[in-house]
Amino acid sequence: MRKSAFQHRIHALRTKLSDIRPDTAWIIQPENRQYLSGFSAEDSQLNESSGSLFINDKACLLVTDSRYSAEAQKEAPDFEIITAKRGLLDALPTVMEFLETQCLGFEEDHLTWGLHQQVRRTLRKLDQPPRLTPLKGVVEELRVIKDTAEIKAMEASSDLMSRILAEVIPSLAPGRTEKEIAWQIEGLAMEGGADGLAFPSIVASGPNSALPHAVPTDRKIRAREPIILDVGVRIKGYRCDMTRTVFLERPGPKFRKIYRTVREAQLAALPEVRPGVKSNIPDKKARDLISDAGFGEYFGHALGHGVGLATHEVPRLGPEKPVKLEKGMVVTVEPGIYIPGKGGVRLEEMVVIEKNGPRILTRNPHFYEF
Repeated sequence: MRKSAFQHRIHALRTKLSDIRPDTAWIIQPENRQYLSGFSAEDSQLNESSGSLFINDKACLLVTDSRYSAEAQKEAPDFEIITAKRGLLDALPTVMEFLETQCLGFEEDHLTWGLHQQVRRTLRKLDQPPRLTPLKGVVEELRVIKDTAEIKAMEASSDLMSRILAEVIPSLAPGRTEKEIAWQIEGLAMEGGADGLAFPSIVASGPNSALPHAVPTDRKIRAREPIILDVGVRIKGYRCDMTRTVFLERPGPKFRKIYRTVREAQLAALPEVRPGVKSNIPDKKARDLISDAGFGEYFGHALGHGVGLATHEVPRLGPEKPVKLEKGMVVTVEPGIYIPGKGGVRLEEMVVIEKNGPRILTRNPHFYEF
């Protein structure tokens, strides 16, 4: 019988575990949990988990509670489902003894200090308590290279978002508020069949567009000023991330120059996003062009980041800690220039790295030639 994508991922994780200390992986990070099992339930908050995966060479267990057990049975057929009636801590000793765990690897970036301490106290009660050790991003490393199904899901989310912007941008008019536009985007996403937004939409106009992560306000948009739309949706859990900067009328000469510089930086960086290239090279290409145009101090963030089940994943296209880019990575290319108190321009494409270079997934064509 042909193995499922999840079985291949579990095999890859088991191979990695054989090379490091923990013999059992404890997975609670929602995106990692979905990647390995298909279980898509979301955690309402950091200290309230909808489920835990325990994976070693002996078995694959999904421990959840009665709220999610039916969903888990349906979505995670490769896992034995354990419904913990009194919570994870009550079930943990039985799970550890069944798996014969000697060293339990946990996700240090997603485990609260309080739960870590509770788990330690619970494990100490066992006759042979397993040691606890961090997994150090083992599953995140597996998620870096996307398979065909993952890329198709991101193509679908990108296509939907492109269609939404094709409807939203022509509807923009002076007097509409940033919040109204953000609500319109969310409504169209739901109507279009998205699982939800990839992240809260950024609609930032005028001086607000100088804030890279602005929150929509009651400010009314105006003619000739920059309006940044940084948006994305989720389909089958996979996200897209794209940004367009819009002007309702032809802007003044300064913002025409800023827009032209950002677009030229993006177009210069895109061909460098290819297999074998270090991740700092595209960033340098864009950053040097922006600096040469006199705006270097106004480009403060990295050029891009990975996207998948999470909006921000590895690799990072930035000046520090470079890694080699590989076929199958999905990343953003998003240079920006932000003038405090005046406004900003950001343009973002999401691309999949293929054998001969990047293929743009976010195909909305709204760009200017100033």
